[in-house]
Amino acid sequence: MTRAAVALIYRRTDNSGTQLLFIQRARREGDPWSGDMAFPGGRMQPEDASPRATAERETLEETGLDLGRHGRFRARLSDLITRHHSRWRPMVVTPYLYEWKGPKAVTLNHEVEHLVWVPLDFLAAEENQGRRPWRTPLGTLNMPCCRYQDYCIWGLSYSMVQELLAQGLP
Repeated sequence: MTRAAVALIYRRTDNSGTQLLFIQRARREGDPWSGDMAFPGGRMQPEDASPRATAERETLEETGLDLGRHGRFRARLSDLITRHHSRWRPMVVTPYLYEWKGPKAVTLNHEVEHLVWVPLDFLAAEENQGRRPWRTPLGTLNMPCCRYQDYCIWGLSYSMVQELLAQGLP
């Protein structure tokens, strides 16, 4: 079974708030998740010692944030089962939570269009929850989401945020 891992990264603000990092995936022809909001991460490679190592490697590649040096590992969230967009085989995605203690500078690679820090209070507020239509071969589903500025957080990322909030993390 294919494995993947992502990093949920938060930071404290000067006014005692907390922000959660999202990336907006680069827009690419043929990518069904093109332009979507996500957490940095990706598929596990043979050289990765663990799914957590995958999350750290992918975060460094996609954003330049070095979790090994400036991140404080806080928790492992529940595995989620999905599928890779080009295959029908299941894929397990493991989310890891980190507190960011490093510099604000980022270096985005070709897979990332934008990096956005979203206030955790905003993500938790009921008035910011909504629905996003998602067309499937079986019809249109109205998926739960959170809209922040011009961004829409939905799908696996939304599920991970909901678990984070339900557990009272960070």
